[in-house]
Amino acid sequence: MLRILTLLLLSAPAAAQDLVEGERTFFVFCSSCHGEVARGDGPMAEILTVPVPDLTMLRINGDGTFPMERVLRQIDGRDPELVHSGVMPAFGMLLEDVPVSHQLPSGQTIVTEKGLLDVALWLESVQE
Repeated sequence: MLRILTLLLLSAPAAAQDLVEGERTFFVFCSSCHGEVARGDGPMAEILTVPVPDLTMLRINGDGTFPMERVLRQIDGRDPELVHSGVMPAFGMLLEDVPVSHQLPSGQTIVTEKGLLDVALWLESVQE
C-alpha cells in the first residue's frame, strides 16, 4: 500500500503525455502487425495464424467507451491473466519509463509507465 501511495505522489500527471511520442512508439513496436494506423493490416498480419485486431474499433467494440485499463494491461503483457495466449509479445519491459498516474473514466486512478500510457492515449485518439 505504501508503494502505491508513493507512486501516486511521485508520478507525473497524465496531461504530460505526448500523442506524437505515442504514435512513434506504436510505429516502432506495433505497426509491423497492427499497421501504421492500427487497423490490423501490418506487413506481418498476413503470415500470423491469429487475426490481428483493428485497434481503431476498440471504442465501438467497448460499447462506446475506450477500454483504457485493458489496453494498458494487454500492451504491458506482464499480467498473467492477459498474456495474449502467447500470441502477442509483451512490451511492458521495453516501455518502462517514468511512472505516471492516469484517471480512468470510472474515476479510478491507475499508475503506469509514461511510454505505455503515451501509446494507449494515441490509440484512444485514433478510435472510429
